[in-house]
Amino acid sequence: MSSVLKLAITKIGDLLLNNTISQDAEGKPIRPINLVIPPYQRPYKWTAKNAVQLFDDIIEAKNQNKETYRVGTLILHYDAKKSVYNIVDGQQRTITFSLLLMALYNGQEVVIPFLNQSLTDDPYNSRNIPNNYRTLERRIHNISDIRERSEVHDYIKNNCELIVVITEDISEAFQFFDSQNARGKKLYPHDLLKAYHLREMNNADITQIEKTVKDWEDLDQKKLALLFSDYLYRLKEWIKGNSAWELNEQNIQKFKGINRDGNYPYAQFYKGAYAYADMVNQSSMPFVNGMNNLKPFQIDTPIIAGKSFFDYAKHYFVILKDIQNNNKYEGYFINDNQIVKTLDLRNYKNGVGNGITRLLFDTAVLLYVDRFCPSERPSKSDKEMLEKQFVLYAFIWAYSLRAQYYNLGWQSAQNYILGSDVINSFNIYKMITEADSPITLLSSLSDKLSPLPLDKIVAKKEDINKENNGVYQNYLYYFKLNKFIEE
Repeated sequence: MSSVLKLAITKIGDLLLNNTISQDAEGKPIRPINLVIPPYQRPYKWTAKNAVQLFDDIIEAKNQNKETYRVGTLILHYDAKKSVYNIVDGQQRTITFSLLLMALYNGQEVVIPFLNQSLTDDPYNSRNIPNNYRTLERRIHNISDIRERSEVHDYIKNNCELIVVITEDISEAFQFFDSQNARGKKLYPHDLLKAYHLREMNNADITQIEKTVKDWEDLDQKKLALLFSDYLYRLKEWIKGNSAWELNEQNIQKFKGINRDGNYPYAQFYKGAYAYADMVNQSSMPFVNGMNNLKPFQIDTPIIAGKSFFDYAKHYFVILKDIQNNNKYEGYFINDNQIVKTLDLRNYKNGVGNGITRLLFDTAVLLYVDRFCPSERPSKSDKEMLEKQFVLYAFIWAYSLRAQYYNLGWQSAQNYILGSDVINSFNIYKMITEADSPITLLSSLSDKLSPLPLDKIVAKKEDINKENNGVYQNYLYYFKLNKFIEE
């Protein structure tokens, strides 16, 4: 088989019941096809709703007398050493069609070789596979006419087809997956990035790849998506003085980084920094020189493609989670902060404007921590400059915007960051990355931030001193306390 992409078409019945791809470009069948879900694949996340929707789409196609119903693309990486076909893309449909065929046979003996592999070693799989099977059984049971049920079974076997892409080169398989999804209906950038960076690890040991994928999947995927779209992407743009709207297929390259072939001087510099950190962390040097867990990441610098990307994602996932945790006993960077207690009140969590403002505050703190806070054993001075000074300034900056708008939207927020006529409008992110020390930054912010005239504040000013269980109920209390309101 050539290493270039090989195209084929297969009927569902041939693929799952006969281990055969119906025909290649020359009209010849490909057999035997030993389908395998590789360890780097994501779990089976289709729910009963997805499974029933697929079945109903098939019924509709059958009722419309469609001779052929194309149900998607299956991307396979052929591993010649093991004589197996790894599913790079299409496992959700393949598993669902296997369950559907099992349900249609209604207890009769049927062998689907694809189901012989272990599929329940993940909590998503162990929940969704049996649940979807039972749901499909119930849905099929509603077809009381035995003849109609048989016709549906035959239609799925013989008329439902997959376009198949096969290659022996794992890099090509992931590249095709990437390009296919970039033209899809709904993009999930962090999933596309996962595929891209796994491709850059194709020379790595399989054990390392398995661990990398497991660590990635163990993270809350919704929060991981928000980390990239709401925090890291926006910060990369705002630091440069650009507006930041949506992370999508047009700008996802910001997280693809420097690949293994990058040999420009700037690429060699960052690759060298990563290699040095990796060497230090795996040697006895941390014990000797006091450096622990050296991190070669900065939000405003390029990423190194491959394993470094996954380390990068986990690093910032943990830091963001930590700075958003204001628990007195568990928080690391921010501990029992009075301002954050007020911002965590339910009435400041709801609404678009409150969400935007809190995002501005959190991103400013994230960027400061990334640049100036040691991740291991921060000094008392490090903690005090963050909690007692920077958190206050970041709060005054972000909530000066909220205090001056009845209804706050993204356009106003972008203008505020990049410069407008609203009081305290300036690019705090650019200031953070250009400062050479916390003291320099804090001095600049002290000069830059101005008190808000009382007549410019449209936010609720009543009960500004009201507290409940030691928590002040109005964020303007801290403006007043710290002399950021002009009486």
